[in-house]
Amino acid sequence: MTEKLFKLKENHTDVKTEIMAGVTTFMTMAYILAINPSILGSTGMDPTAVLLATCIASVIGTVCMGLMANLPFVLSAGMGLNAYMAYTVVAGYGYPWQVALLAVFVEGIVFIVLSLTNVREAIFNAIPVVLKKAVSVGIGLYIAFIGLQNAGLCVDSSATLVTITGFRKNFTTSGICALLTIVGLFITIILYIKKVRGSILMGIVATWVIGMICQLVGLYVPDAESGYNSLFPTMSLTDFSKLGETFGQCFNVDMHSIGIFNFIVVVFSFLFVDLFDTLGTLIGVCSKADMLDEKGRLPQIKPALLADAVATTAGAVLGTSTTTTFVESSAGVAAGGRTGLTSITAAVLFALSMFFAPIFTAIPSFATAPALIVVGFLMFSSITDIKFDDGNYTKAIPAYLCILSMPLFYSISEGISLGIISYVVINLVCGKRKDITPLMYVLAVLFVLKFVFLYVKLSKNSFDTSHAFLFILLQNENWRKMIKKRQPLPTAAFVICFLLSL
Repeated sequence: MTEKLFKLKENHTDVKTEIMAGVTTFMTMAYILAINPSILGSTGMDPTAVLLATCIASVIGTVCMGLMANLPFVLSAGMGLNAYMAYTVVAGYGYPWQVALLAVFVEGIVFIVLSLTNVREAIFNAIPVVLKKAVSVGIGLYIAFIGLQNAGLCVDSSATLVTITGFRKNFTTSGICALLTIVGLFITIILYIKKVRGSILMGIVATWVIGMICQLVGLYVPDAESGYNSLFPTMSLTDFSKLGETFGQCFNVDMHSIGIFNFIVVVFSFLFVDLFDTLGTLIGVCSKADMLDEKGRLPQIKPALLADAVATTAGAVLGTSTTTTFVESSAGVAAGGRTGLTSITAAVLFALSMFFAPIFTAIPSFATAPALIVVGFLMFSSITDIKFDDGNYTKAIPAYLCILSMPLFYSISEGISLGIISYVVINLVCGKRKDITPLMYVLAVLFVLKFVFLYVKLSKNSFDTSHAFLFILLQNENWRKMIKKRQPLPTAAFVICFLLSL
């Protein structure tokens, strides 16, 4: 039965490896069960309801991924998208959380349509192989950076933006946690080098156990007000009736008080970030796991994207933010996961966590941080597939910008944006138009428009300038001919100026 469903032999794996990989992925992302209720709870949503909605949406999406696509990817409420919903849409724009959930629901419906019509698949296939490798490397740095932050090793600095933590300051809380991360990192690295099966999971558990010992001897002192809770899980059950406070509330919205244009802007923001975060994760993890074919395509991309869209739609109805494929899935892939059995294992653990949430949420961040750092290294190793010689600069430089942007801008989608824009511009100007697919031109223009409309505060002078450029373009006979022939550069310039002049 298992072999028939997941084709284990064909993927060179076995049940034990897949289950171990699923447990590993779950443990590296179990923090979402603690963080998402905290973030969305700031909007007025009940934290327990958010926890239950997050678990159920994760189960739905992950089971769909495992059975429909047979891929070892796990889905849950996306970090960044939950913060955007809570702190920008609700706190910043002043919209009720019901409106934000409705925007997520509409986004999910749009994604289902795009997935069924092959639009998302076409975008995935249009991205050059070199950028797909770069995305894998960039995500590696990105999740390693997240690991360093979660551990408290990397902290804010007014002088240099980030710096290493001061271990002596608050040693019994942040100091010892950072130190335990370093200990756990060495444990995980040594186990992995020695090719111990389940080394990443064993590293997480070992670090957690050492932390418990530190608490017993007084080296770690819980401080709930500062976010340092007891490392020993409590035995308590969840109140399932709370789910009724968020279930179906996305349809309880007064659209007249919002304005349709404002609502569309919110939907577009969710749509854009989720689209390329998901594609980036799939590209990066699949590239590292050698799941892409010789053309850099993923055969199971369509059901994978559909699973993501279904999970987002269901999550909005249940009462949680956008559900997406987690980059921590790479931890399970690094542990040997290759099929949907890894996903199903993680889905079972998400279902169990609804009943025993306090146990799973007790996994400290310093215990999972070493796993993220090690997985970051494994994904970073794809950089050897990118050629940096003189004759390959038109591909290597966009790949470099893509890699650089992800950790520094703290966004997978921004890395993809700059990678695609720079790839099109550099190859076009350097006379290598044959290396650019038509869809890449479209993506480049869309990314430029995203930066213009989402990040640039346009003044009256901006509109006057765009009018002037539009006038010049239309007055020039050569430009008019090129636009009529739909040549990429002049057409893109015309579209941007036209939209800015509206």
